[in-house]
Amino acid sequence: MPTSDDNVSRRQFINTAGAAAATAAGLLGAPSAAHSGTREPLGVGLIGAGARGRAHLDLLLRLRAAGRPVEPVAVCDVFDRHREEKTEIVQFGHRTSSGRRVQGTSRRPFCTADYRQVLDRPDVDIVVIATPDHWHGRIAVDALQAGKHVYCERPMTHTVHEALEVVQAWRQSGRVMQVGVQRTSDGRFRAAHELIRAGGIGKVVQAQTEYFRNSAGGQWRSTGLSRDMTPRRIDWEMFLGTRFGLAPAMPFDRAKFAQWRCYWPFGSGPFGELFVDRLTQMLAATGARFPRRVTAGGGIFWELDGRDVPDTVTLVADYDEGMQMLVSATMCCDHAIEQCIRGQQGTIVFDLSKDGFDVLPQRPQITRSPQGRRRHVAVPRPADETLAHWENFLEAIERNDPAHCHNPPDLAAAATVTVLMGVESYRNGQVLEWDGQSVRLGGSDFALGWEARSHGTAKAGPRPPAYQKLAGPWPSSDIDPAG
Repeated sequence: MPTSDDNVSRRQFINTAGAAAATAAGLLGAPSAAHSGTREPLGVGLIGAGARGRAHLDLLLRLRAAGRPVEPVAVCDVFDRHREEKTEIVQFGHRTSSGRRVQGTSRRPFCTADYRQVLDRPDVDIVVIATPDHWHGRIAVDALQAGKHVYCERPMTHTVHEALEVVQAWRQSGRVMQVGVQRTSDGRFRAAHELIRAGGIGKVVQAQTEYFRNSAGGQWRSTGLSRDMTPRRIDWEMFLGTRFGLAPAMPFDRAKFAQWRCYWPFGSGPFGELFVDRLTQMLAATGARFPRRVTAGGGIFWELDGRDVPDTVTLVADYDEGMQMLVSATMCCDHAIEQCIRGQQGTIVFDLSKDGFDVLPQRPQITRSPQGRRRHVAVPRPADETLAHWENFLEAIERNDPAHCHNPPDLAAAATVTVLMGVESYRNGQVLEWDGQSVRLGGSDFALGWEARSHGTAKAGPRPPAYQKLAGPWPSSDIDPAG
């Protein structure tokens, strides 16, 4: 199996997971020593002030109130209502739906519809990108080149080329970037990775993950449309990004503005919203990164409501190292398949509603071990994954260590490229391959390569039974190659 460069020891892992779990459980009363040593707070610019932007803003204000060195100083959104609402929250605070009072900063933040004005500000150290997907890559590259640290919501980019550009800009900048798959800050996937590296389930051959749910009103239609969504209040040209080459020009449409995940120019439905989330955690656990080939199928089988994106879809990714990844979803039924990693000696099974994971060994005839019972590996889950992810991000900034992030751009790019290959495969009906730099049309080389390895002299694989020595082509009907 391919592996990451994560060499965290078991003791280090337990300490880190325990600290993250304690913090996420709500123990925000006192700043850590590392945080308290920071002289000036880090100024945060929020780009994209919709629902997810508000969640980040609430968390930032909570962190600030707990003594963390962060300060929201700028708000950017193309919709004036979003800007006004979030500006008020920054200055005066508000009460959340759960009744919790979030304290404001007592200072009015800078407010704009143009993200470039945020990047130009010297008081902005961190940029939070919570825009529609098609803007992620452009803003991330510009922010890194402007010397900002970046927290970017998933998926990292809307195209394969953008993913490679972000990785390059990140490496050249020396800045810290965290991509918002919060579950990578759930310690169970790092613990599973350690178990796999130690040979705990043998050679990994297959992993599967899912996202199954249902909605009476249609997925991503829950973002309501309102009368005040008009071209006078929304900078439609900036939303589209046509002059930046991000989306084609088109008439103003409330649905495409507020429910953009349903339309290809701006999002990719279950691929970008859900598959990236689940795939990233599996890549973190297995150590796999870029696939060799990807195919995807599905369709709009129920939600025939004017959307572009499928409501039911399955992606299959194959890896040169000898592993297959299955990612499946439907938005029309919440009965899910199992999330697991299958090895030749055993299987890791995840239940995301519970702590840790289970390990199911193969039967003793395979493992040649009497230890054949299912066992549970206890790993605490963060009570608040977004909080744990932010704590990890801020710690990476304090350490000046971009690799300390749980979901840095190189890991995020592997998941993003895989999913975007799935989008293209689904839309074009083709098998696609990754050559290390770009996507190309798939051929027969991958399958034939495995046949060649099997027919060669490689020692990998099962121990053949003694009678297998009788196999082999006969030079003639009178000559037995087995002697």
